[in-house]
Amino acid sequence: MRATTPPMGWNSWDCYGTTVTEDEVLANARHLADHLLPHGWDTVVVDIAWYDPTARSHGYNADAPIELDAFGRQLPAPVRFPSAAGGMGFAPLVAQVHALGLKFGLHLMRGIPRRAVALDLPVAGTEWTARDAADTGSTCEWNPDNYGLDLDHPAGQAYLDGQIAQIASWGVDLLKVDDMLAPYHHRAIEALALAVARSGRDMTVSLSPGTHLSTAHVEHLRANAQMWRISDDLWDRWDDVHAQFARLARWAPFQRAGGWADADMLPLGRIGIRAERGDPRHSRLSADESRTLLTLWTMARSPLMMGGDLPTSTPETIAMLANPAIHEVLARSTGGREFLREPLDGGELIVWAAQAEGSDRSYAAVFWTGTSPRSVSVPLSSLLGHRAGPVHATDLWRTPGDAAVDGGRLTTTVPAHGVAWVALDPVPTD
Repeated sequence: MRATTPPMGWNSWDCYGTTVTEDEVLANARHLADHLLPHGWDTVVVDIAWYDPTARSHGYNADAPIELDAFGRQLPAPVRFPSAAGGMGFAPLVAQVHALGLKFGLHLMRGIPRRAVALDLPVAGTEWTARDAADTGSTCEWNPDNYGLDLDHPAGQAYLDGQIAQIASWGVDLLKVDDMLAPYHHRAIEALALAVARSGRDMTVSLSPGTHLSTAHVEHLRANAQMWRISDDLWDRWDDVHAQFARLARWAPFQRAGGWADADMLPLGRIGIRAERGDPRHSRLSADESRTLLTLWTMARSPLMMGGDLPTSTPETIAMLANPAIHEVLARSTGGREFLREPLDGGELIVWAAQAEGSDRSYAAVFWTGTSPRSVSVPLSSLLGHRAGPVHATDLWRTPGDAAVDGGRLTTTVPAHGVAWVALDPVPTD
């Protein structure tokens, strides 16, 4: 089974948008391998427009001279990815990433390049052409690169099979496919799953963007993918983080091995270098807001994809990502869900809990959304159910907090927009 636990890694979008280069990918891969691989972070993802030699920050290029092979399939732009020259594709870069002990992920748009259709290139192994394969009435609202595929014509599936087979031949491990969920393209999702199966390579499939995604699709998603976004793009704004509480509470009961609701990338560290939004900056989320984001995503078992440029992010950011509790809870907990949401003066008290697999350890996250610190007291019965006996609280963020168990309650002072994250272990009795 693919993605038995939520994938963890780095994605180029938040820092480099459409413009990432081979050198930048390798710099982040090496930093990931050196500092975060022992803590579960093992995947490097090249995001959108890797085939556009004219890519720029803050937007997309209409009618871009994208790199194509003789059958209309995208190739990496050699001006940005020199090892791809001569039709080598991503195979040389993938080999370098694999040599670091990491997995390689790649972004793809739904459909077929408009340039391939304009040139009417042949579909590999068939008598058809790109014009037979394309549905020119199906386009993406926010990206000009592709038309949809005509899945009522055999050329549509044939083109997709060839495209995915080529990506598989490069050694790609994770495929992030965009413009699939908003609106929800049932047939395109199924066609992608079929193409991946026919490729013979064990690739994790991630679907985006997730705007207004309904849990009514969960069985179809599980049958055809391993990750699916549940929101639009998330950036370094508290309002974006706060909005994910409700979404993750709705999706958490559906999380299971091989199928993960994805709350989007982590806009932490140094972002915006050549990105879609904003100028180069360190994440505008405070340290407490950053810990809230990481704790919520982890308790809800969302995939974790770091969006900041790792080599130029602060040591404090890297240390935060290297917290061993993140991988412990993400990979080996069950039943993570929201137990309490209570409006109080100045904000909301939100409490999540989960159980460690194969032990009596529990995890609790006490969030406070107000703008001033708040002292709170939560009954352990709300977190542990009917289990009885004394327990000990361990601060999982290793901050100088005051989380303690007193008289059957967990008491703590939570920072503004912050979290108290603890492990609860039974106290041995004589």
